[in-house]
Amino acid sequence: MRASVTLLLFVSLASLGMPAEVIHLKNGRTIWADHVQEEGSHLQYEVGDSSYAIPKTLVEKIEAGGLAPQYASSATNVAEEMPALAPAGTLKNQDEFTAQVIHEGKVDIDALEAIEQQGDTAATATAYFIAGRHEFDRGNFAKARPYFDSALRADSGNPTILNYYAALLVRTGNASQALSYAERAVRSAPESPDALDILGYAQFSADRGKDAIQTWKRSLALRPDPVIQQFVARAEREAKVEANFSERESSHFTLRYEGKQTSESFRREVIATLEAEYDELVRDFGVSPRNSIPVILYADQSFFDVTQAPSWTGAVNDGKLRIPVQGLTSVNSELARILKHELAHSFINQLSNGRCPQWLHEGIAQAVEPKTLSGGGRRLAEFFAGQHAIPYNALEGSFLQFSGPEAALAYDQSLAAVEYILATYGMSDVRRILERLGEGSSTEAALRNTIHCDYRQMEAEVGKYLMRKYGN
Repeated sequence: MRASVTLLLFVSLASLGMPAEVIHLKNGRTIWADHVQEEGSHLQYEVGDSSYAIPKTLVEKIEAGGLAPQYASSATNVAEEMPALAPAGTLKNQDEFTAQVIHEGKVDIDALEAIEQQGDTAATATAYFIAGRHEFDRGNFAKARPYFDSALRADSGNPTILNYYAALLVRTGNASQALSYAERAVRSAPESPDALDILGYAQFSADRGKDAIQTWKRSLALRPDPVIQQFVARAEREAKVEANFSERESSHFTLRYEGKQTSESFRREVIATLEAEYDELVRDFGVSPRNSIPVILYADQSFFDVTQAPSWTGAVNDGKLRIPVQGLTSVNSELARILKHELAHSFINQLSNGRCPQWLHEGIAQAVEPKTLSGGGRRLAEFFAGQHAIPYNALEGSFLQFSGPEAALAYDQSLAAVEYILATYGMSDVRRILERLGEGSSTEAALRNTIHCDYRQMEAEVGKYLMRKYGN
């Protein structure tokens, strides 16, 4: 989003399986480092063979000890904000089959085939479910889906399998398709809070907010949950503000607006602009979002009431394009850029299966507006030369808790990285990075497989690029 924010969970860097010092950032992220020490106004920390520095002003606290998580992912809408699933098991002998199917952190394909050949459908369902859950929990959604497909073929009515499959579909931008699986899970286990929770996420992501509120309240009656309560409050804020909004549809968008606050000609302009930008982004990314995209125009303070976004935010894409338009009567060049920026996030999510880190999200979205660093490039080049830039691995998660100046720097650094990649490798490699992420690669693995850089190398190359282009 442009001077805006996409709602995210945290992303953790990993020194996998090793004892770590945990740096808690003010934006809610955590960094797992092998070693941390203070160096003046910065913290110096090491991850593997790489050394990084981060300004102390971005750090909330440091804790010693602990094990880094196996995987954490970023999220850009309510679908990716779902907490980890831990439903009551409805599959027998899961522990026994886990030992057979998962070896050294990987799915054993031969073991799966051997279990299936025994002809026991219950065992087959359990084995494939375990394989799917293993990949799902690591964010490898493309690998998880065929395993869940096989599990459902063996046991089509199992609520646990249905629940995970629905969650996967929501997480990968298929909320409308997820609804039928989530509804079947609830019919099979009507007293399961987990099944109700996932149905609520599917409904909310499919733009059925009122249904989601009712579903989540049923879940809360069975099991109090502060996370679900927050989503209910969020959905109720939206429903209250938009109670009297009108709606119109186009080929790819559902536009909602307060009729008295915007003119018909302005709304036609917004739709026409979005449709033209949609076609341009299809050409850029080679994909298109699967479902109609909700666009909500806010003509007053209600934008901030609904989103709870910081004051520096200019627009939000949380699965819906939320655009403040107070005082506007036509689509000027600035609004057109904002619309394209926010729309780009939907394409990025589609291509990356919702696994794109925030710096890459914002860098690409700014680049396609199009926006350049221009006058700010020299200042940023000096930041990099003086080693004052924020490390990119500290920009994987939300910018939401940044102050205005911190956010401005984060956005500039994001754009600088994408400018460098585009200038050096082209849009085709940007797409390949997103595809790698969508297939389950970590950010650094996706970078190494495309532009042959890890974070440390990329940061150095971005600094050189900035100095060449803007430093003189």
